[in-house]
Amino acid sequence: MNKLQAMEVFAKVAETGSFTRAAEAMDLSRSATSDHVAELERHLGVRLLNRTTRRVSLTSEGQVFLERARQVLDLIGLAEEEASVGALTPRGRLRVNAPVSFGQHYLAPLVSTFLARYPEIELELVLTDRVVDLVEEGYDLVLRVGRLPDSSLISRRITTSRMVLCASSAYLEQHGTPRHPADLARHACLHLIGTAWQTWSFEGPDGAVSVPVTSRFTVNNVDVLMQATLDGAGLCLLPLNLAQAAIRDGRLVEVMAEFRGRELVLHAVQPPGHLPVPKTRALIDFLTEHFGPRAQRNEAREK
Repeated sequence: MNKLQAMEVFAKVAETGSFTRAAEAMDLSRSATSDHVAELERHLGVRLLNRTTRRVSLTSEGQVFLERARQVLDLIGLAEEEASVGALTPRGRLRVNAPVSFGQHYLAPLVSTFLARYPEIELELVLTDRVVDLVEEGYDLVLRVGRLPDSSLISRRITTSRMVLCASSAYLEQHGTPRHPADLARHACLHLIGTAWQTWSFEGPDGAVSVPVTSRFTVNNVDVLMQATLDGAGLCLLPLNLAQAAIRDGRLVEVMAEFRGRELVLHAVQPPGHLPVPKTRALIDFLTEHFGPRAQRNEAREK
């Protein structure tokens, strides 16, 4: 038995959920595809796949073996790529997903610089605020803000930004300025859909404080949320890196500065079982260079 080929066939069947589709993808007959998996199961002494007339699914043993098999196949693929002439040069199509506002405000100004630095990379950037399925939708890299619920994802922290409580001066003149989180119960609060908005948490001089809030307006786009705040609709927790220009020029006022909002973390996420290839590593390193701790320190010194 060719173990490597059998692992490749098994992984393709698991990925496609079908012996027929796996056979077509690997240019094999369906019977040969089935034989490879059957031989692998006999060799291991366990059933890897549940087979019915309609679908193929992984057994619990198959799920564990698939994860390890992918790691082995990725390592082999990476070794082959790095052994090839010029393989260390980042190249090829790189499909990336990112939140709309982050893409518009922070990625768009850097696209030309990235493409100039890596002329053999073809960048496909898809902006959406929904949580995408990396594997099903074929992304090489996804940029996500906030906590990662799926621990199987391979991620790297790029940067953090703390949340600041903001309002327009017009709103504060009309409704007063809150001095303590408990005061928020008497104010109009605005929030982003998908965040934990019923309770706002702060780190104050005497420790952590969490208070329930009532939302007057919810939206799934941070630019719309910020515009509503600028227009005086209420108080809002915004990422500092997004709000700081408006705070600096007086369009927004930071409220309760001694109470720090929670931090938002930007992660670069890859599909489970996948190792970084040169094109992916190039973008991760590029983002870290422009948004990571060193870049933040340099920006702070310039101010």
